[in-house]
Amino acid sequence: MARGERGGQGLARVAVVVRAGAAPLWWFGVFGAGIGALVPGVTGRRIGVMAGAALFLLAAAVVALVRRKRYAALVRGAARAGRYDVLQDRAVTVRSWRRGHRWWLLLAFAVALGSSFAVPAAGGMLLAGAGTGLRLKAAWLGRRERAGDTLLWVRVDWLDKRGGSPAGKAVKGLRGTGIAAGDAAPGGARRRTAALV
Repeated sequence: MARGERGGQGLARVAVVVRAGAAPLWWFGVFGAGIGALVPGVTGRRIGVMAGAALFLLAAAVVALVRRKRYAALVRGAARAGRYDVLQDRAVTVRSWRRGHRWWLLLAFAVALGSSFAVPAAGGMLLAGAGTGLRLKAAWLGRRERAGDTLLWVRVDWLDKRGGSPAGKAVKGLRGTGIAAGDAAPGGARRRTAALV
């Protein structure tokens, strides 16, 4: 739902959207690397694992840092959420992202496995690095939320058709609520006890 009652908008937590892909990429990467390490490959396991470690670090750094200036600009310009805006549950946001990206995730896993015949484990470690980078980016957003004592939200209808890109071109600005709003903690993790809005 994009529009609530009396003109309010459906809002999704920015950090939750960012974090939604972290776990599937990490686990697909771990399984891909584990299975890939069983294959000798063209380069051999030792070189494959060393290359994979380098790719892991590179992917984590790139994913964590990409578009950070865009996020920072949106954070600085965040407006207060309206009275009738509807805050989307964390589970709904995560499910939307994962459904929208399921075929991309499966394709990435298949490519990671296939690459093991050339460079064992490297493809899986690359995926795991991307997942780690998303978690690091969400943690960075969480620090910004705590520093500003404001949770950051994006209009659902401004996300792309797969439920992602919370800092994409379609996003005109973010909205903010109090730190206790919604059912996700700063950074997008699940709250231990859901707060009442």
